[in-house]
Amino acid sequence: MDQVLDLMAKELKLPRAGVAAIVALLEEGNTVPFIARYRKERTGSLDEVAIRAVEDRHTYYKDLLERRKTVLKSIQEQGKLTPELQTKIEATWVKAELEDLYLPFKPKKRTKATVARERGLEPLLEALLADATGADPLLLAEPFLKDEEGLRTPSECVEGAGHILAERLAEDAEIRAWLRHEFHEQGVLHSVIREERKADQAALRFKPYFDFSEPIRKIPSHRLLALRRGEKEEILTVKLAVDREKFVTHLVARIAIEAASGYRRFLHEVAGDAFDRLLAPTIESEVRYEAKKKADTEAIKVFQTNLDHLLLAPPAGQRCTLGVDPGIRTGCKLVVINRLGQLIQNEVIYPLEPKRDLEGSRALLEKLCSENPVEAIAIGNGTGGREVEAFIREWLRETGRNHIICVSVSEAGASVYSASDIAREEFPEHDVTVRGAVSIARRFQDPLAELVKVDPKSIGVGQYQHDVNQTALKKGLDDVVESCVNRVGVDLNSASYKLLAYVAGIGEGLAKNIVAHRFEHGAFRRREQLLEVSRFGAKAFEQAAGFLRIQGGEDPLDASAVHPESYPVVQRICQLTGKTIPELIGNDAALDGLDPKLFVDERFGVETVRDILAELKKPGRDPRQRFEAVQFREGVNKPDDLEVGMELQGIVTNVTDFGAFVDVGVHQDGLVHLSEIAHRYVKNPADALSVGQAVKVKVLGVDLAAKRIALSIKALLPAPEGAVRPQQGSHHRRPQARPEGARPPRPEGTRPPRPGGPQGARPEGPRPPQAGGPRPPRPEGPRPPRPQTERPPRPEREARPAQPRREAPATPATGASLADLMAKFSKGPR
Repeated sequence: MDQVLDLMAKELKLPRAGVAAIVALLEEGNTVPFIARYRKERTGSLDEVAIRAVEDRHTYYKDLLERRKTVLKSIQEQGKLTPELQTKIEATWVKAELEDLYLPFKPKKRTKATVARERGLEPLLEALLADATGADPLLLAEPFLKDEEGLRTPSECVEGAGHILAERLAEDAEIRAWLRHEFHEQGVLHSVIREERKADQAALRFKPYFDFSEPIRKIPSHRLLALRRGEKEEILTVKLAVDREKFVTHLVARIAIEAASGYRRFLHEVAGDAFDRLLAPTIESEVRYEAKKKADTEAIKVFQTNLDHLLLAPPAGQRCTLGVDPGIRTGCKLVVINRLGQLIQNEVIYPLEPKRDLEGSRALLEKLCSENPVEAIAIGNGTGGREVEAFIREWLRETGRNHIICVSVSEAGASVYSASDIAREEFPEHDVTVRGAVSIARRFQDPLAELVKVDPKSIGVGQYQHDVNQTALKKGLDDVVESCVNRVGVDLNSASYKLLAYVAGIGEGLAKNIVAHRFEHGAFRRREQLLEVSRFGAKAFEQAAGFLRIQGGEDPLDASAVHPESYPVVQRICQLTGKTIPELIGNDAALDGLDPKLFVDERFGVETVRDILAELKKPGRDPRQRFEAVQFREGVNKPDDLEVGMELQGIVTNVTDFGAFVDVGVHQDGLVHLSEIAHRYVKNPADALSVGQAVKVKVLGVDLAAKRIALSIKALLPAPEGAVRPQQGSHHRRPQARPEGARPPRPEGTRPPRPGGPQGARPEGPRPPQAGGPRPPRPEGPRPPRPQTERPPRPEREARPAQPRREAPATPATGASLADLMAKFSKGPR
C-alpha cells in the first residue's frame, strides 16, 4: 500500500501525507464533499478536485492489484510461474502492461500457432533458428512430414513453424509496449467517406471529414468523437495509418537467429504476418481506445464545467412567479406558483396563430395577476416563446405593471421532467403541459433545486454526450451535481427527495424516508431529529448534517454550515466574547478581532476554526451570484430577423472545445468561434466564457439553409492599443506596424562606440591578415566588358476577364465571406 501511495502522490503531484489521509478517510466511508469541507486538518486543506482525483486513482490501483492476484494465480495453476516472471508482474503498475505479460498464458481459442504446436513443429522452429550450417530450411523440415497431420510438403512445415514464431512476436510484452507507443506517437488517423454514402444528404454533416488526416496524438476531443460518430453511422471509414515497413523491419531485428541460418530469408514474411494478422489490428484498437478514453475525459470535463455553471446560475429567489410554457396549436400554459414553489393556479391562453385570441389572453393574465401577488413572469424559450414574450411585455406596459420582472428561461429538459416519475408524484392530477410550466417557473426561482430532477444529459450543455462512455459520463455528472448541492446547502424542510438525495451521505432511499418523516411528523426543528428518521444512522448524520439547513429552528446554528460536531467550538467563542449565539451571528465587530488559534484543540485545527468564524459572520451564505434579468432585443424573434452587423444581447447556453453557443432570442443558438471570443489568444473557450453568462455579440453571418448563425464577441471589444487585427481564424498576432513618420532620434549615449573612434574610422597601422591568405592582385589593364545576354521580349498581357461579383456578404469585422466563415466554423456535427 505504501508503494501505491507513493505512486499516487507522484502522479498527482500532491503531498503524500494528504494522499494517505484522503485514502484513509475514503476507506472509512466518508464522502468527498464531507472530506473537503470538514476534514481540512487531516488532508492539508486539499480541495474537492484533488480529493476526487485521489479517489479515481485509488480505485484504479485497487482494481489493478485485484487483477494482479488473478493473473498470478492463473499462471501458478498452469505451473509456468517463474521467479523472473513473478517479479515482472509484481513490478507492473499499468493495466495494459500487466495484460501484455499475461497474454502468453491467457487461455485462448485455437490459433494457427496452436495447431502447429499440436503437429509437433515447435522443435522445427528451434532447429531453424539455431542452424549455423546454412542448410536449406526445406531439407531441415523433411523429418517433420506427417501425412496424417496434413503436413505433406516441407513448405507446409516451414509455414507452420512461421506461425509459431509470429505468435511469439505478437505475445512479446516489450514488442507490444514499443508498438503501442509508436502507433500513438506516429500514427495518423485518416478518414474517407464510404462509397455508398456519397449521395446521401445525411452524410453532409460529416463533410469536413470526407478526406481528413490528423496525427492521433494531436487530434482534439471533439474531432475524434466526430470521426467515431461518422464511423458508427457507417458514413466514414477511419483507419490509423502507420509506417508498416519500418515496424516489420524492427520485428525482424528482434528475432534471435544464427547469422548463417538459411531461415533468414523467411523472416520478413513471418514478421509481416505477425504484424498484419496479430499485432497491428489489436494495437490499433488499443491505441484508438486509449485516444477515445482521453477524448471522453475531455468531453466529460467540458460537460462538467458547463453543468456546474448552469446549476450554480443565480437564483431569483422566493418570488411569486407566473410560469409560461409557450405553445402555438395547443396554446400557452400558464401556472402561478407561490414563493415556496407550490402550484396555485393554472390556465391556458391562445395569443398566437391560429386562434390569436388577444382579448381573452389579456383577460386571463389580468385575472391571474390580480388574484395573486405575481412578482415575476418566466417564459420558456421554446417555439413561440419570443412572440409570447413580446405580447406579455406589451400587456405589462399597457397595464402599468412595470414592477413585474419578465424573463426568458431555458426549457431544456423540461419535457423530460414533466414525464418523469417525480413529476407524476408531485402533480398527479395535472398533465405534462402544466408540469412543464411549473418546472420553468421553478427554474427561475432556484435553478439548482429544479434541475437536479432532470437527467443532466437532457439539459443540453455538453458536446457529443451520447458518444462518450456513458458510465463515466454519469459518474462525472453526478459528482458535479453532488458538489453543487453541497456547496449551496439544502433546506431540510422544503427540499424534494431528488435534491436531498445528492446531499453527502444520504442517497435516494434515505431522502424518501426524510420526506415521509417530514410529511408524517411535520417540519424538523433541529438537526438531531434526523436520527429519528428510519434507517438514518450516526454515519449518515455525520456526513449530511453540515449541508442541511433548518430556517427558524430551535438552534440558530442549524441554519448555517457549521457542523454539529463543531458546536462546542462556538460555545467557547461565546464564552470568550460574552455573547449569546444570536448576538454573535453576523456581528463582524465581535468576530474580526478573534484569533482562531485560541480555539484550537486536539480535534479542531486552525482551518476549521477559520471556517466557523467566517460562517458566523454570514450564516448559510449562498455562493451563487446575484440574479440579473437579461432582455433580448425586441423585434428580433427568428433567424430571418437577423442582419449582418447587428449587435445583440445574448446568454451563453453551451461551451465546447471550439467555441460557445449563444441564445440571442431567435429559437436557434449562434456560434461564437473561439477565434471570435477575444483579441487575445484563447486556447480553451471555458477560460473566457461560462454557461448562463450574459454577453454582447455582433452578427457576422446568417446561413438560413444550413441553420447556422455566426457571432462575434471580440468585434464589440476595443482592440489593444497599437495592435493589428489578425486575419479571420488566426490565433497569431501580426507584428505591429511602425507608425508613419520619421524614426524618433536615438537618445545620445545609448549607442556603444565603434572601434577606432567616434566616426568608426579604421585604426591606424597595417590591415589585419585575411583568413585563407592574401587576396591575389587584379591583372593590370582595363576590366573586360560584362557579357550581355539578350532577354526575350515580354509577351503582351491579355486583358483579365471581369470577375463575377460574389453573392455572399462579407463580414464587416474581417472581410471574410459568409461561405468561408461557415466552412471554418464547421468542426463536425454538433
